[in-house]
Amino acid sequence: MSFETLKVFKFSSIFVLSIVVLGCLPWGQCQDNQANNSSHTQLFYSIVLNHTSHLSQEITNRSSFCIKDPSDDWNRAFNFSSDVAFLSACINKHGSAEDFTGRICTMAELKFYFNYLFEAPLSSNYLKPNRNCNLTTWNPGCEPGWACSVGTQQVDLSRADMPERTGNCSTCCEGFFCPYGLACMIPCPLGSYCPLATLNATNGICEPYTYQLPPGQPNHTCGGANMWADVARSKEMFCSAGSHCPSTIKKETCGSGSYCRMGSTIPKPCYKLVSCDANSSSQNIKTYGILLIVALTTMLFIIYNCYDQFISIRARRLAKSREAAARSARETARARQRWKAAKDAAKRRALELSGTFSRRRNPADSEQLNMLNEESQSVNGSSLSPIHESGSLPQGLSSEKKKKKKQPATKGMHTQTQIFNYAYAQLEKEKERALENDDSNVTFSGVISMATNPEIKKRPLMEVSFMDLTLTLKGKNKHLLRCVTGTLKPGRITAVMGPSGAGKTSFLSALAGKAVGCSTTGLILINGKKESIHSYKKIVGFVPQDDIVHGNLTVEENLWFSAKCRLAASMPKAEKVVVVERVIESLGLRSVRDSLVGTVEKRGISGGQRKRVNVGLEMVMEPSLLILDEPTSGLDSASSLQLMKALRHESLEGVNISMVVHQPSYTLFQMFNDLILLAKGGFIVYHGPVKKVEEYFSGLGINVPERVNPPDHFIDILEGIVIPNTSTGITPKELPIRWMMYNGYPVPPDMREAAGAMLSNGRVDVAVGINSINIGTTEQSFAGELWQDMRNNVERHRDKLRLNLLKSKDLASRRTPGVFVQYKYFLGRIGKQRLRDAKVQSVDFLILLLAGACLGTLSKASDESFGAAGYTYTIIAVSLLCKIAALRSFSLDKLQHWRESASGMSTLAYFLAKDTIDHFNTAIKPVVYLSMFYFFTSPRSSFLENYIVLLCLVYCVTGIGYSLAIFFEAGAAQLWSVLLPVIMTLVATRRNTGIMKIISDLCYPKWALEAFVIANAKEYDGVWLITRCGALLKSGYDIRNFDTCIVVLIFTGVMGRMLAYFGMLIYQKK
Repeated sequence: MSFETLKVFKFSSIFVLSIVVLGCLPWGQCQDNQANNSSHTQLFYSIVLNHTSHLSQEITNRSSFCIKDPSDDWNRAFNFSSDVAFLSACINKHGSAEDFTGRICTMAELKFYFNYLFEAPLSSNYLKPNRNCNLTTWNPGCEPGWACSVGTQQVDLSRADMPERTGNCSTCCEGFFCPYGLACMIPCPLGSYCPLATLNATNGICEPYTYQLPPGQPNHTCGGANMWADVARSKEMFCSAGSHCPSTIKKETCGSGSYCRMGSTIPKPCYKLVSCDANSSSQNIKTYGILLIVALTTMLFIIYNCYDQFISIRARRLAKSREAAARSARETARARQRWKAAKDAAKRRALELSGTFSRRRNPADSEQLNMLNEESQSVNGSSLSPIHESGSLPQGLSSEKKKKKKQPATKGMHTQTQIFNYAYAQLEKEKERALENDDSNVTFSGVISMATNPEIKKRPLMEVSFMDLTLTLKGKNKHLLRCVTGTLKPGRITAVMGPSGAGKTSFLSALAGKAVGCSTTGLILINGKKESIHSYKKIVGFVPQDDIVHGNLTVEENLWFSAKCRLAASMPKAEKVVVVERVIESLGLRSVRDSLVGTVEKRGISGGQRKRVNVGLEMVMEPSLLILDEPTSGLDSASSLQLMKALRHESLEGVNISMVVHQPSYTLFQMFNDLILLAKGGFIVYHGPVKKVEEYFSGLGINVPERVNPPDHFIDILEGIVIPNTSTGITPKELPIRWMMYNGYPVPPDMREAAGAMLSNGRVDVAVGINSINIGTTEQSFAGELWQDMRNNVERHRDKLRLNLLKSKDLASRRTPGVFVQYKYFLGRIGKQRLRDAKVQSVDFLILLLAGACLGTLSKASDESFGAAGYTYTIIAVSLLCKIAALRSFSLDKLQHWRESASGMSTLAYFLAKDTIDHFNTAIKPVVYLSMFYFFTSPRSSFLENYIVLLCLVYCVTGIGYSLAIFFEAGAAQLWSVLLPVIMTLVATRRNTGIMKIISDLCYPKWALEAFVIANAKEYDGVWLITRCGALLKSGYDIRNFDTCIVVLIFTGVMGRMLAYFGMLIYQKK
């Protein structure tokens, strides 16, 4: 690293660091008293002992950004207690301790040296003029590697001014360095090698250093070391790689089985399974990376494969148990039918015999008939097998039986076999009741008896009334619905039909409270009360036009999850199984119940089956109001008929069903109870029973031709394809007015003229709608239109926020599972989905593995910058790859979440479950990347420290990826995921000031890179101290901020998740 950029730093603190060279010598003496040292050495220790405490405090105050523990760092750099031979040799060389002490630099000289060292340009290799070395006075001691004594002056190492050094100049001692232009000695730190230089006659350089002999002085010789600075300027002073220097005057080659990095004092043994040759500067630990990858791959393979096997075995066992229960229930039902047939035959035979022999009833035959009736009742009341009862029970047993009947039938059921037996027994009983009440033999009284049958479970009734309902699109002043009045009654199926653009879907959206971006006038009443439909969302089912289901779940898993989250929490599991099995049976999904639904990329069930699953998601929650948007589109006639039969069964339980249909067959059309026929413009043309629609239009002179489907004929007329052949001359535009006048509804003012023209006899008052809006057609200016559009956009966003954030009171008599229980359900579902997407996960891991290998090969750990370049590439690569992967967590099933949250499922439970499952990848991905990058670059920081930083980085960028996935569409989110890491890293790696400094602090790469560099820089000590301080100063890092960096990364990840969750609450489907 070059110190050219560090001129602004007045390195008086480095002076303090270096003067500890003297201050730490007595520390070594205290730690290990060298009994063999000479008296002169002990005298030197006593001279500098008084300066130690003062210098240590000054180091702490001025250099804390690069020295975390001064005592430990300086002890590693200047504790010569293990070998002070160089000191004794230097004293002996100069003959006396006084002369040796007089050659040591004072505090003033050290300050002068280090201040100018960091202010001088890179090309400068000498100090500026001073008292001893200037234009008029330049003695041999001013040359590099030489020093002079102070002579007879009193030596005070803490003096503030430079002493005069003019005499007795000689070469610098081994283990010391003498700067060019200073004429005094400074001890070399541990990890350096400071021998006397030898002259290379070829180039005139004093090796191993880079200075030359002064010209014109033939008697001058090479001295000792001349500079201690950063590794870029004084690399020759550092103990070379592949060797270790136990002292500053000894250099030994690393032996086999160990390695020595640059600046090492002792050799480090190589790990097991790693072979290190002699003179090795690093150990090849790629083998450990390969072993780690093998272990990780084996673990992931076991997890994915074993869990898949576990799921498969569990599914097979459940299928066997379910098939056995269904078979047992069918056999029981057949036995019950055979017993009933035999009983009926015996009863008929007895009646025939009694009629043949006598008109008077035989008492024996009468008693036999009574017994048969009692047995019949006992058979019909049994759920599993016929039970023969004879005689009366004792009073005690009778009361006990009554008590038992009060208990729920599902109490005590714990095993899957018991639950399936109960569920299929209930289903067989329902089938028997359906056969007894076959539509072909059902009269009006039969329907009433079915509806009032106590054995058929009833649901809370919901009647939806709408009066003068008008829906206007904001900004365009376009009516989607106008003056719609009517009632949707419970227990009936209402078909909403009309030509394209008639507002059928808008009508259902308005009823379901999903009409955002529109102004609504009129009234919508729930059971005669003005309540919000959102207050009943737990018992309202809405089937969207698109088949929004989870493609990587099976049919049964989709239905079962919806049932668990939306049915009452108090409902026993056996009853929930009954509900799910009933829906599967009624929708004809039994053959594909264990098949994946499939996606666009991966083929699954057929389109018609997928449509039925879409409907089944709402049927399993047992709604009181069921709204369906084109459920029969894409279905063949048989599938549509089967779906309608299932819906008719729902209507018998009191469900209010309304659905949009297109071109139903005549058979399907006759299965509806009511019809709402809409014309273009959102007007009602007819609303009433299906059986009376032809009668109504016949009254208008519109008759359905033979062999023509009535709904198709009416829609063709409203579309203008067929012109009605009537004597009244009625047109399609007049049909809405005819309906209003027929029912006495108020007519909008802009239609009164047409209504009056249709009155042929006399003057008839036409009621005016009080809530009708007469939209003008006055043209606005460009500025007015622009202002109006802005207002409409603000109002639309306000409506969305109000719809998504404001919670309405819960009026539904159903308590669904809480957040914690739903979190458990979501956790199981998402975990299952991730395991089925194991190939996608493996691709992510493979890409990270290749990125780690490539970057680890291309970017070697640099001792000058502590590997900052490689870590910068790591931050960009990991951020990009992990953000792209995080986008899939919420982008792929965004539509499914919107549907689930609109139905009342917990968004918090869904988000926490997603994040919890992603923690597995968060923990694994750093290991995958570091298994290549760390073992290729082999930095000095530990694997654990690198893993902790990378773990926090992945957690941080995953939270940011969540936010991008929520707030942006898929394409824009991917673009931002690529740009953000690059831009933020470029900003963070610059030395910024002012506003850019604040922006840099807001960029997460700045904190991640600082944590990486600090973790690596802490391992550089001894001769590396100046290099460490210079590198940290240049980057603006503080060695004490490692924990702060970790906290900032975690905090950024948490904030990203909070922002994403907030976005999930406010950004819903328009």
